[in-house]
Amino acid sequence: MSSLRDRFNQFTGKTRYVVSRVFVHLSGDEVAPLLGVLNRAGLQAVESEGDFGVIGEGLVEICQNILQMNAYWQSAANEGNVFWNEGEAGDYFTELYTDSAQRYLSEPDYNASTDNPNEPLSLPVTRNLVVMIAVAFEGEAPDLETNLADREALEYGLKTLINLYYQERLLDIQVHFSPARLGDELNEEQLLLNFPELVPV
Repeated sequence: MSSLRDRFNQFTGKTRYVVSRVFVHLSGDEVAPLLGVLNRAGLQAVESEGDFGVIGEGLVEICQNILQMNAYWQSAANEGNVFWNEGEAGDYFTELYTDSAQRYLSEPDYNASTDNPNEPLSLPVTRNLVVMIAVAFEGEAPDLETNLADREALEYGLKTLINLYYQERLLDIQVHFSPARLGDELNEEQLLLNFPELVPV
């Protein structure tokens, strides 16, 4: 993403902001445990009232779990942009957040009671899970600023997200996932319709 304008802005001492969103689609009978990890991280973020340390540790746990489940990676995608103005970066991050939140079945319900007597004892388990991770950070991260629709590139990209948190370079983090609730299912047709950007890895 380096350009003449990038080099000029570096020369004038401007801060470089990057906003990036990564999609990872996992498929198989064993993806359900990751749904538990995602919901737990989301619940902890809500209970901490948005504490950035809690959200960051949740991001690390999510990325580590996705890396461990690489046998189930089916497809991926990423997008992003570089800004030299923090306000513009913030606006774009909000845009990505809103889009992720509106994706099919991406709204968890952390207020749902778990002791509902009418709740079925066994819930259908989805074979498809799409995780959407949006971050904003300062500086450069070449392993995130490239096409991640490749197994090796995706692995490096997820590791970079972890490193950015530990380097205290992340300004904002948002994780969405579909389906967000146990019992909801994301079938192949819904996947193609709602996540057209995904490319097989």
